[in-house]
Amino acid sequence: QVQLAESGGGLVQAGDSLRLSCAPSGAIYSWYVMGWFRQAPGKDREFVAAITWSGESADYADQAKGRFTINKDNSKNTVYLQMNSLKPEDTAVYYCAASPKRGMSRAPNRYAYWGQGTQVTVSS
Repeated sequence: QVQLAESGGGLVQAGDSLRLSCAPSGAIYSWYVMGWFRQAPGKDREFVAAITWSGESADYADQAKGRFTINKDNSKNTVYLQMNSLKPEDTAVYYCAASPKRGMSRAPNRYAYWGQGTQVTVSS
């Protein structure tokens, strides 16, 4: 069983940066994919970025490219989402997720494990 603990959300102003952290516990294998998703009120959960646990591959949603970076610290077994130039439309609950299936995916139903979510609010 994998458990995911997110941290790093908060209230910031437009243009600021935040770094979200996701520290999994339990057995994570190199082919697992770690993803970040977000869900704004009244909207569906949407893909933000993903990285293989090996760190070899990463994928970004269009709205994240150029502003967000996903990476993994092997020494801490932690995945990060660095978010720069934040916009009010980035306001959402951000979720860390883990998929035990091989291959990068943007589909939430591919991810078997989810964290509790962390709120990110960007004021204009």
